[in-house]
This record gives sequence, C-alpha cells and structure tokens, in this order.
Amino acid sequence: MDGMRTIAFIIPTKDRPSELRRLLRSLEIQTRRPDRVIIVDSGKTACLGIDREFRSLPVHYTRFSPPSAAGQRNAGVEAAAHDSDLIGFLDDDVVLDEEALAKMMEFWSRAADDTGGASFNLVNGSRPSLAWLKYLPLSERWGFYKKQTGMVLPSGFQTIVQFLPKDEYVQWFPASASVWRRTLLSEFRFDEWFEGYSYLEDLDFCYRVSKVYKLMIAAEAKYSHLPASSGRPNAYLFGVREVKNRLYFVRKHPKFSVAKCYLALLLRILISLVSTFQERKISYIPRIGGNVVALVESVFGQPS
Repeated sequence: MDGMRTIAFIIPTKDRPSELRRLLRSLEIQTRRPDRVIIVDSGKTACLGIDREFRSLPVHYTRFSPPSAAGQRNAGVEAAAHDSDLIGFLDDDVVLDEEALAKMMEFWSRAADDTGGASFNLVNGSRPSLAWLKYLPLSERWGFYKKQTGMVLPSGFQTIVQFLPKDEYVQWFPASASVWRRTLLSEFRFDEWFEGYSYLEDLDFCYRVSKVYKLMIAAEAKYSHLPASSGRPNAYLFGVREVKNRLYFVRKHPKFSVAKCYLALLLRILISLVSTFQERKISYIPRIGGNVVALVESVFGQPS
C-alpha cells in the first residue's frame, strides 16, 4: 500500500514537562519526521509554551478538560488534519528510536489493505514477576493466561507485547506508541468511560477494532517506555481501578467469562502477595488492598 505518505501524531499529556520534552526531542531527531504533532494537554500550566521550543517540528498545542487519556486521544483525532493518511498515538513517557518512524512508514507502505493498526515494538519492557505461575498448564487451560504474545483471553486478560523479533499479528497492543489508518478512526473512538489515567482503554479499543481489521507489531520500529512517576494514581487507587476497569471490559463484551475474570483477578492478587514477601515489594500492599476492596464491592455492592 504505497499511498500511506503522511502521518500526524497525537500526544496526550498532563503535568509532565520533562517527559514531554524528551519525547519531542526523540521526534526531532527522527530520520523521517512526522508531518504533524498534536499535543493535547490536560494539566495545569507546566507544559504551556513547550510547543514553541521545537520550531523544527510542526507542533499544534491544545487544551482538554477533564484529564482523560481516552478523551484526550479522541480530541486529538478531531483536531488532526483530515488529509493525514495515518494517525499515531504517543504517550508522553515514551521515546522512539532514531529510525523508528522511518521503519513504521516502511511497514505501512507494504501493509495489506485489511491492516487497521500497528504498534511500535517495545524493547525495554520488564519481565513479569513470577511468570511461571501465569504459564502453568491449568492457567492456560482455564483461559487465564497464555504464552502467545498480544492475545486477549477468555478471562478478559491480555498477554504482554514486547521484544518481538519479527512482524506479528496480534489481537491487541498498548496505544502508547501506535499508528492507525485515519479512516478507521472515523469508525472507532476510545471509550471515555475509562476516565482519568484510564487503564485498559487501549485493550478495549484494540479488541473492538480487531473484529474488523488486522493489528500488527512492526518489529523494526522500536521504542522505549520510561514510566513517569507523576500523573499516576496512588497504589491503592490503582488497585481499585485494576479490578473495576477489568470487570467493566469483560461485562461489556459478551465473549468473555465473568467467572474466569474473577478467578484470574484472584490469581493476580496471589502473585502480588507472593511477590510482596519473596521480592520484598512492600509497595504492592496498598495495591493488593485496592484489589480486594474493589472485588468485594463488585460482588456485594458499594457500601452506602
């Protein structure tokens, strides 16, 4: 498909000026620069004026409220030029390799017509703790986990996507460094029920798109994720959101098993408990507490 010649990137951000500058610097040194960069800022004032620091990039800055990764991406799509062939999403705490965009555009030049989206290839991801528990034959048989990358399982859990040696078809990938056919984004939007920091909004988006289009990882287009410490909920609130958002996703799509989701959530809590003692990760304790509270509330209803 040789018609894919222009690309606009959308960057949702909130109070992360250092990370945003680092990302823009990585775009500035690309061997093939983007045709447009749209910053959608939901923070206070920390990122104001950053667009003017990068004169060599075609940066457009806009504000959005309230903060929402899903909402900011949707707003960016609305602001993007309709003559762009492709629209990409970049989280503010990622960095592209110098040739990443050139490799991504090469990928799209040969992509099949039914390819709807492609992800850059994460090259600095961490190996999950106690992965052997996830990959037990019983876990795979019950649909909790699977060794195959980029899969969405009957429990509503997904497998990780990173370190791929070659292009590969998947059922999902993180939206944090992804590129989409622009015409597709007139059909699909991120579900803004996933508010604030969101979490799993990209899983839901990819799952819906994958029913109509193919999704792929462009292995030669590499990026790194350098998680920012700011702009994230505390461990307890994240633990609540892990359960709440997962159950919302599973109940939204009839294909998934709510019962298997509950069992997989319990297994996840067990893994966190073992990690707490085995690896002395005390920071897991409030997260586990949030998981347990959200599970109880989902079964018995929120307390009055």
